Amino acid sequence: MTVDEAQAYCTALTKTSGSNFYYSFFFLPKARRSAMYTVYAFCKAVDSAVDEPAPGSQPQEELARWRVELDAAYHGTPTWPITISLAHHVKALSIPKVYFEELIKGVEMDLHNNRYVTFDELSSYCYRVASVVGLICLHIFGATSARAQDYAVDLGMAFQLTNILRDVGTDAAQNRIYLPLEDLKACKYSEKALRQQTYSPEFQKLMQFEAARARQYYDKARAALMALPPHERRALTVAEIMRGVYSRILKKIEASDYQVFGPRLRLTTSHRLTIAAGIWLRSRFS
Repeated sequence: MTVDEAQAYCTALTKTSGSNFYYSFFFLPKARRSAMYTVYAFCKAVDSAVDEPAPGSQPQEELARWRVELDAAYHGTPTWPITISLAHHVKALSIPKVYFEELIKGVEMDLHNNRYVTFDELSSYCYRVASVVGLICLHIFGATSARAQDYAVDLGMAFQLTNILRDVGTDAAQNRIYLPLEDLKACKYSEKALRQQTYSPEFQKLMQFEAARARQYYDKARAALMALPPHERRALTVAEIMRGVYSRILKKIEASDYQVFGPRLRLTTSHRLTIAAGIWLRSRFS
């Protein structure tokens, strides 16, 4: 398969994903947009190996294969469509291999951990499955300073915590509890109540506490952004679009009084596009 054919495969996969991130990719130049499609395809495929395994597959073996293909991508000998495309972009953009290795380790944690006692334990997971993706994206955006890295790490934490809050019922139904058990205990809300999707004042208190923590990470990311020089802030416009979308999902969770046991809370496509266009215009004329 040629690099162009591999890129087309990654682009098609991303376009059919329905991801909240997809609408922000429109605002990248073509070459960087192609890199983003490929990175998204890699992340999605690795995640699906564990969360949506193909019939008859063994997730641990699938992750081992992805590790082999990642090595091949960095040595110029990939054989899968995603890694053929990835090999081209990581070379062009100097993306460190360790970020992808950390991502695979994070996804692998779901095979062994379905509870997190403390927030420190959860933080390690969030860093691996979300913050390192932000660090990868910095190379695509062209802003890799230490302060920009702070921004990416904090924003990744905020995104993952928002996902956890939105999907808390779905995860609990699969016997996965990402909310720290120490927080459940402090709010007098039991694992059993969460598995049974019991909505109560204790649950509201727990969710309010976790939402405030997510807000703190959004605020930290915003502070890091404002400390950057103007040219780096402009380079991070796409990341700011993502922040705009995800922070509004969190706001929607809060506005619902944390009614997350029903249909998944979403933003409409038109709402996401409006957010994206507004942030892009402000970045260009501010």
